[in-house]
Amino acid sequence: MTAPDRRALVAGGLAAGLGLGSARAAPAPPPPLAEPRRVVSLNPCLDVILAHVADRNRIVALSHYSRDRYGSTIADIARTLPFTYGTAEEVIALEPDLVLTGRPSPPSLLNTLDRVGIRTLPFSVPETVADSLAQVREVSALVGRPDRGEAVVRRIEAALAAAAPLPGTRRVSALVFMPGGFASGPGTLMDEMMRRAGLDNVIARYGLRGSANVPLEFVIADPPELLLSGEPSRGLPSRAQRVMEHPALARVAGGMERAVFPERLLFCGGPVLIQTAAALSLARDAALARPA
Repeated sequence: MTAPDRRALVAGGLAAGLGLGSARAAPAPPPPLAEPRRVVSLNPCLDVILAHVADRNRIVALSHYSRDRYGSTIADIARTLPFTYGTAEEVIALEPDLVLTGRPSPPSLLNTLDRVGIRTLPFSVPETVADSLAQVREVSALVGRPDRGEAVVRRIEAALAAAAPLPGTRRVSALVFMPGGFASGPGTLMDEMMRRAGLDNVIARYGLRGSANVPLEFVIADPPELLLSGEPSRGLPSRAQRVMEHPALARVAGGMERAVFPERLLFCGGPVLIQTAAALSLARDAALARPA
């Protein structure tokens, strides 16, 4: 289908019965998938992987989120490429042959792209390192550069090995406080990264799971040895920072090592894990070096 045909189809309201055949007819097998030459990403974490593995001239657009220097590790690259705000109209106008998006995505967007014949692949948020490495391999294979995917995987594995504590090193209790006052608990990628770096996530001691709000009272009653929180975004303090500067924490602050953990390292796996591992191990070593 040509671009004018696609635009006409969207403008005409995308007839509800489009493409429906006989209810009893067996579906035809899909044609072999051609290597995409025009790729759009609508998800900032997939943006990062794509920027590391795809040929630059095949990246038609990234998400607008990746242009934010506070929230993205590839802002410098993203600012050299086109971007979208994730609308179907924007994507269709770019005429991609592959769209990468997160899960969940708006059904209206997915349905529209499907009806105009644009191949769209949704990806879930990886909750383990293994899942994240598999996602790197999948994206790199999709864009025809599995070699680059394997190179990224080796770099991540090397970073994880370098960040691991030496044998016999005692573990450090820690809390990674996100900008909204949330922290990642057991069963999340951040929790696994903390454990690999020799940190015990205190959110488990607080009886919380997943990504949960951490009440200030919990931190005061049972403070971690290491507290990592974000940096002010665009000069404005985050909710987490306001909580951490609360006067009630003054009496326990002396027993905690404080470290900045940039927001751009909080939410994505893939190549971002290289920087995440280094930041966690550096903060761990600082906590271990504190006088008893």
